[in-house]
Amino acid sequence: MLEKEIISWFKKNKRDLPWRKTDTWGVLVSEFMLQQTPVNRVLPVYTEWMKRWPTPAKLAKATPAEVITAWGRLGYPRRALRLHECAKVITSEYKGVIPREESELRKLPGIGEYTAAAMVAFAFGGRSLVLDINIRRLFARIIDGVETPKLSATKDEKSRYEALIPKKDPHLWAAATMELGALVCTSQSPKCGICPVANDCIWRSLDYPKSDVVKRTQSWHGTDRQCRGTVVQALRENDVLTKAQIAQLWDVPSQLEKALITLLDDGLIELRGKEKFSLPRS
Repeated sequence: MLEKEIISWFKKNKRDLPWRKTDTWGVLVSEFMLQQTPVNRVLPVYTEWMKRWPTPAKLAKATPAEVITAWGRLGYPRRALRLHECAKVITSEYKGVIPREESELRKLPGIGEYTAAAMVAFAFGGRSLVLDINIRRLFARIIDGVETPKLSATKDEKSRYEALIPKKDPHLWAAATMELGALVCTSQSPKCGICPVANDCIWRSLDYPKSDVVKRTQSWHGTDRQCRGTVVQALRENDVLTKAQIAQLWDVPSQLEKALITLLDDGLIELRGKEKFSLPRS
C-alpha cells in the first residue's frame, strides 16, 4: 500500500531537476554537490559545472584551483577535490565509464556507502538501499512512530527498510521516498494534510510525540568552518595572498592559524614562496 501511494504521489509531484534527465556523470556530480547542501543552492552551480565539464575526462584536465573556484559557496570544498580525483580515476582506470556495481563505486575517491547506493538507483535504475536523512525521517515517522531518526542508521533499521524496496522499479521507490521526505515530511512543520500516506503514519496516529533524539544545531558564525571558508573565498578572488593579508580576514589569530594548517593538509590551498598562499594549481 505504501509503495503504490508514494510512487503515485511522486509521479504527479516530483520536481523538474536537471540531474533527473542527464547521464550517469551528471548524476554523480549532483550527488557530490547535494551532500549536506540544499537543492536551491546546488542548482546554479550544477548547471554551470555541467556546461564547463560535461564528462569526467573534461573535469580530469582541470586544475584544482579551477575546480575549487567553480565550486563557489557550496561549502565543504573538499568535495570538489574528491570529485576531481574521482573524474581522474574514472578517466584513467575505467576509460570514462562509471562502474555500475556498488562495490566498484565504493573504490572511487569520495564515494561512500550512501553515494554508491544512490548511483545504483538514480544513475542505473538498480536496486539499492538509499537512506538519506529525508528517507530515514519519513520511515521513522510512518513505520516506527518517532519524530526523528537516530543520528546513524542501525543494522536493524537497514534490514527493515531494505525489505520495503519493491522488485519492480526500485529506483522509483528511492526517488519517491526521498522526495516525499524533502517536500512533505519535513523536519520542521511537516505537511501531513497533503501526505499520501498520512493515514498509515504511526507517528501521526500517536499524536506526534516529540523525539528524544537531540537535534544537532548548525551554527556557522565564528566557527572553524567559517574561518576556513573565508580564507578559501579570498583566494578564489585573488591569485595570491600574503599571510599578512590573510591575517586581516579574521580576528582570532589562533583560529586562523589552525585554518591555514588544515587547509594545507586538505590540499585546498598551497604555499607559494615563504609566506604566500594560493589555491592549488596542480
